Amino acid sequence: MKSIHEIPITSLYGVGKAKASAYASLGVETVGDLLYFFPRAYENRGFTVPLSAAREDIKNAIIMTVATEPRVSLIRRGMSLLKFRAFDESGSCEITYFNQNYLKDKFHVGSTFRFWGKVERQGKKISMTSPMAEAYTESVPLPPLASIYKLTEGLSQKVISTHIEAALTLARESLPDYLPERIREKYSLCTLHFALEQIHSPSDYQSLALAKRRLVFDEFFLFAAGIGRSSGETQRYKAPVCSDGDVTPLLNLLPYKLTGAQSRAIDDIRRDMAQNIPMGRIIIGDVGCGKTVCAAAAMYISVKNGHQAALMAPTEILANQHYADLSPIFERLGIKCALLTGSLTPAKKRRLHEQIASTGEDRIDIVIGTQALISEGVKFSDAGLVITDEQHRFGVGQRAALSERNNHTHVLVMSATPIPRSLALVMYGDLKLSKIDEMPAGRQRVDTFLVDEGYRARLDGFIKKNVAEGGQVYIVCPAVEEAEEEAEDEILFSDIGFDNYFSKEKKEKTPLKAATQYADELAARMPELNIAYVHGRMKVKDKDAVMERFVRGEIDVLVSTTVIEVGVNVPNASLMIVENAERFGLSQLHQLRGRVGRGKRKSYCVLVSGTPTLAGLGETATKRLRTMCNSYNGFEIAEEDLKLRGPGDFLSTSTSSAIRQSGDIGFKLADMCEDTSLMTDAFSEAGALISADRQLAAYPELSQEINRIFAIRSDVIN
Repeated sequence: MKSIHEIPITSLYGVGKAKASAYASLGVETVGDLLYFFPRAYENRGFTVPLSAAREDIKNAIIMTVATEPRVSLIRRGMSLLKFRAFDESGSCEITYFNQNYLKDKFHVGSTFRFWGKVERQGKKISMTSPMAEAYTESVPLPPLASIYKLTEGLSQKVISTHIEAALTLARESLPDYLPERIREKYSLCTLHFALEQIHSPSDYQSLALAKRRLVFDEFFLFAAGIGRSSGETQRYKAPVCSDGDVTPLLNLLPYKLTGAQSRAIDDIRRDMAQNIPMGRIIIGDVGCGKTVCAAAAMYISVKNGHQAALMAPTEILANQHYADLSPIFERLGIKCALLTGSLTPAKKRRLHEQIASTGEDRIDIVIGTQALISEGVKFSDAGLVITDEQHRFGVGQRAALSERNNHTHVLVMSATPIPRSLALVMYGDLKLSKIDEMPAGRQRVDTFLVDEGYRARLDGFIKKNVAEGGQVYIVCPAVEEAEEEAEDEILFSDIGFDNYFSKEKKEKTPLKAATQYADELAARMPELNIAYVHGRMKVKDKDAVMERFVRGEIDVLVSTTVIEVGVNVPNASLMIVENAERFGLSQLHQLRGRVGRGKRKSYCVLVSGTPTLAGLGETATKRLRTMCNSYNGFEIAEEDLKLRGPGDFLSTSTSSAIRQSGDIGFKLADMCEDTSLMTDAFSEAGALISADRQLAAYPELSQEINRIFAIRSDVIN
């Protein structure tokens, strides 16, 4: 029998080519993909109100009985209205549907429904337009929650729900529960089918919480098991022994001395590369702490011992920056260095491929590039080291692919996300950790302030002052467009608790600043300044072009989403403004702050709350943001972030209004910050299982699921 992950989405009734194409744009191509296409939120329809108490500004759930026969009237050609009246004990309501004449047979006089939608009042008259309607009987209560999915053209909430119901029916026969029963019982986890059923169609709050708990455990468990299996496999391979670890010639070319932390990291690398076991090490440290110099030392060691080295950056503009910084130094040492990115012409790529694969005098020693390094046609003649920069922007498989395709070389990873050591050891369980917790001499402190909307006029003046003095300004917004805001009546995944299930208290939400509209507004207020915006939905070419103009100083103010969190070095940037700062995690705010203060100009970071006054932020949010104003150590901030359990996370890259809490390592539900206890249990169980039987011979279904998730070939994650 085929796995649900092998059954195409077109096997479901009603899914033809058009709908299959629409699903594909959402990343759904199989029945299995659809089952794991989780709701983005839930509408709470369980809290019903009398018609007289319904609010006009939000959607309401109202139980009413049909009072009159539905009547259809033709307004004009192609437009018809279906109208009838319904009532409850507190009043009556006129209900209207447009172009849905088929509903006439659904609403019989005397039948009762739960209507869901907004009401409109004109004097004493109450009406609802196109509300959702579910047949209601007092003896069989309706589920309180309705799933809300991300949509695209050609797919509606109803269509997706119908297809998911059909997928769940298929899953009853072809979806094995891969998690060992012993582990399920030990942690009181529900079955996989129950979890998928309830995550899509929750019977109640408690069932949804149980479902989420199981699926979060699975995400951590499968990730840990895959990492453990990959790590164990690595030990079987031999890497080039780089016994000559003297980096003095390289260090002599630097215009500064290394910090103690940098020296310790290089010593770690030197010891690892002197062995024939592939190095697996991650360097973690603040933006600007000097990780790149450690990477340069590692590449120098590889080349000095007769091997090649590669550095893979997440964006073309960052790869260009690394090349511009490092190639002059390597050239002075007689080392050939090249840049390989997707924008090169086919002819230049072919020539570079030949030089990388060459064993002659024209061989390239060091290649710096983007994911083009793992494209077809790139084959190193004698790779000794591969480095990935900003690890959280790459999947585990991408990192492993670069190493595995080049005979299991030494691997070095860099991350500018300072995180608590406890989380680092779990997240990077297959890697040894080097921490750079010192900043280079001369790196200035960025003064940080917290203000509210009342400071808007003064903030505009501060922007003009910085530009007038020759500086440049970053402004970071949490959304791309104004429409990106969760509705007041939706319940997000992050609101699902495991102890109290759901809090009935509504969270106060503030209007979100959106990059595109904000840039337009700012340009209208400051026509004398050159203002541009950049966000993650832009084409890479367009985004890089804007960033390059900012680097050259052609743009005074860059309005952006968090895509600049990992960005180029702009020493001239002297002011960072973060709008709706309460929507970001502390570690993320710290990284954004690290974008300024990189040159000689006195630099500032202003955190702007989305509330009219700071009093409206709440005690916890205020405490979190005050931490940013008083602390400048990324690791201390990360520990505080974990302790406070705020709304941010350590790996968020979302530019959506919700600042979703799933990390960048493939988690859809799991939160590295909020789900720490569950994460620890899952990693512990996965580690024990892999240690006892790396091949998981006793658990073939679990092994198959890990293979599928990590796309393992020959038992190697690549």
